[in-house]
Amino acid sequence: MLGGVCADDLLERPLVRLARQLVEDFAEEIPLYRRLPREELDGDITRITEHNLRVVSRLFRERRPPTRAELAPLRDSAARRAQEGVPLEALLAAYQLGVRKVWESLFRRAGPEDLDDVLAANRLILDYVGAVTSAVCAAYLEEREAMLSQEQHAMHATVSALLSGDREALAGVRLAPRYLVIATALGAHPDESAADPGGRIAGLRKLHRFRKACRRHAAEPVLSALDSTGGLVLVPLSGDEPGWCRTAELVAEAANAAGVPVWAAAEPAEPARVPAAATLAGEVLELVRSLGRPPGAYRLADVLLEYQLSRPSEALPGLAGLLDPLLGNPDLLRTLKAYLDTGLDRRRTAELLHVHPNTVDYRLRRAVALTGLDPMDPAQLQRIGAALTARRTLNGNGA
Repeated sequence: MLGGVCADDLLERPLVRLARQLVEDFAEEIPLYRRLPREELDGDITRITEHNLRVVSRLFRERRPPTRAELAPLRDSAARRAQEGVPLEALLAAYQLGVRKVWESLFRRAGPEDLDDVLAANRLILDYVGAVTSAVCAAYLEEREAMLSQEQHAMHATVSALLSGDREALAGVRLAPRYLVIATALGAHPDESAADPGGRIAGLRKLHRFRKACRRHAAEPVLSALDSTGGLVLVPLSGDEPGWCRTAELVAEAANAAGVPVWAAAEPAEPARVPAAATLAGEVLELVRSLGRPPGAYRLADVLLEYQLSRPSEALPGLAGLLDPLLGNPDLLRTLKAYLDTGLDRRRTAELLHVHPNTVDYRLRRAVALTGLDPMDPAQLQRIGAALTARRTLNGNGA
């Protein structure tokens, strides 16, 4: 009882008028609802608002939380809002605004003698808010997940058709004139190491953040075929845009969003050349990782010599064999490699290997004596670099 009148009567009697007033309040105070078509506001939004008011009225009358059947229309409505692209925060804002307006409308009639009933009604409203929030969020997110799953399936199908050159599968699909074809490798997020479902969820969240960051770099839809370890991303290019100029920025932003190191190799291509570009980008990505290059964006021009030396040829074993005299002393080979990696800086080499600079000098002299290759000679330095690349190609990641 509030002001001598049953709370459910206070809602039931002006229910239709109150529902219409609430919808007007939604349109006035929530920007997105202001942009909804009048037909939707007067139709679906008004009907679900009336249903909510009837549910709250029954809760007051029967002193109980809402049932699953009473929440079913709310779940259906939330799913439709998800299909329409209404943000979840806007949907929840409408429910919160509606509860506040109803609360104000009811309790302004209450007097001091109604304190116990006000507290009881307030508990019922809190039960309603908790049940409704849970039902609406679950239905909304389930619908969005289903929609995203369908979008991802269609996207993967398009990428597969592009890679296979399946023109029939691409019939009716709107393609960009050119794409920046990016092969990516994503590092593992620390949270992915968990053995429980939290690890899988962390991987999915990382992937979602990575995709979202990639989408910000194109006006047209970005195509991708990705899992938590990486994959292929096709970024639409407009006009004569060279493509490469924004790859480094895209990769850096996506890596920052995902919270993991990202290696990427990119090649621009028309749709017909996507398969060749994807193959080349994948090879460059594999090469830069085998060379121990840091995370970032790469293209063929960055590793021309290394790429050429990584191709099978009769000369490859011979190049790799130039350093065979060092195999009996792994420290010499490791020092020579570190010396080249640090730009012929003996002090940085010593720091990297945790030895004295004099030890570096001694090992380099021994390596020169055994191989006849002196890194201080520019011509021989090129042969040493080529030999190291050849060894990596033949032996995997090791030198």
